[in-house]
Order: sequence, then C-alpha cells, then structure tokens
Amino acid sequence: MTDDTPEDLGRHASKMAKKKAARDKIMATKTEEKGLIIVHTGKGKGKSTAAFGMIFRHIAHGRKCAVVQFIKGGMSTGERDMILDKFSDSCAFHTMGEGFTWETQDKTRDTEMAQAAWEKAKELIRDESNHMVLLDEINIALRYDYVDIADVVEFLATEKPHMTHVVLTGRNAKDELIEIADLVTEMELIKHPFRSGVKAQIGVEF
Repeated sequence: MTDDTPEDLGRHASKMAKKKAARDKIMATKTEEKGLIIVHTGKGKGKSTAAFGMIFRHIAHGRKCAVVQFIKGGMSTGERDMILDKFSDSCAFHTMGEGFTWETQDKTRDTEMAQAAWEKAKELIRDESNHMVLLDEINIALRYDYVDIADVVEFLATEKPHMTHVVLTGRNAKDELIEIADLVTEMELIKHPFRSGVKAQIGVEF
C-alpha cells in the first residue's frame, strides 16, 4: 500500500521518464565491441567467484572459454569439478599450480609451474575460438615475480585477439596491469568470518 496521491505518482512517472530518456541517449553512444582486459583485485572475498560467474555466462551462451589456475592446485573446487564433469567441451580447464606459495615453500618449483601456466595461458588466448580466458590468481604469481609483468603487459597489448576477453584475478594487482586494463574492480574487505574463527566452507570458499 502507498499513500502517494495521483499528483505524486504523476511527478514520479515524469521524473523516471526523463531519467530513461537521458539513459537511452547515453546508451545510444555506446556502440563499440571489443575483448576486454578485466582485473579483479583487492583484499576482499569474491575475486575468483565473480570471474567464474562470467565463465559460466559464456558457457550458458554456448561460447567457448578457458581457465588457467596459477596457484590453487592443491584442492578441489566446485567450479573446477563442475566444469570438468559437465562442460569440458565448452571450457578448457588447466590447474597448473601446486597450492599456495606458503604451502609449497619452494620458490624454484613455484616459478617453474607459474611459467608453465603462463605459456598455457598464452596458447589459450591466441586461440580465437576462446571468447574468454580466465587467469585465476595470476596476480599472486606476478607479485612474487614468478612471471614477468612486462611480458604479460606486452602480450596482452600486442597479441591478444581483438574480441577475446581476458580476466586476471588475485590480490595486489600490479600498477602496469591496472594501467592497460579496461575494467578493474577492487574487492574491499569489511568483514570476514575467518577472523571470527570460522573455517573455509563448501559452497562459499570452494
């Protein structure tokens, strides 16, 4: 129920009509299509989760895509299990890491695995049949210099096909990557259950 008078409703309708006209005018100028460089970074939860949401959108639209996981190699995740079980024909999935860096404690091995992941990533990005390629946790590999940021920036700038989207996730995105990106989202941490003693749970974290 509402206590709005007919005059109130009329003013609201007029206001919304003006907003729609302004919005339609703006949208009419947005005509370009291109493959985007998308960065999800920040201390907050949801970087990979949001990226996988876009991967599943591509799968739903029947568009080929691919995922390369740079770090999360030591555990099963719902996204990986579902893609490998049900959508492997639509989405290539490569888990190249062996776990978080503090678990392996082997910089040489981590570097070798990150380099191999980057080579696989370049192969998948060059394949124009892939509409989107997700480089999950590559920012961690870049932070520890397992992969050269200059190489990544140059490749994305010069070799990425025009219509291919590339999504790069992980904390502490390098400034050079943010500079060339088309879309950058920083996840801000406000509260996290881990700080209250709650462990990672199925369906929320993995």
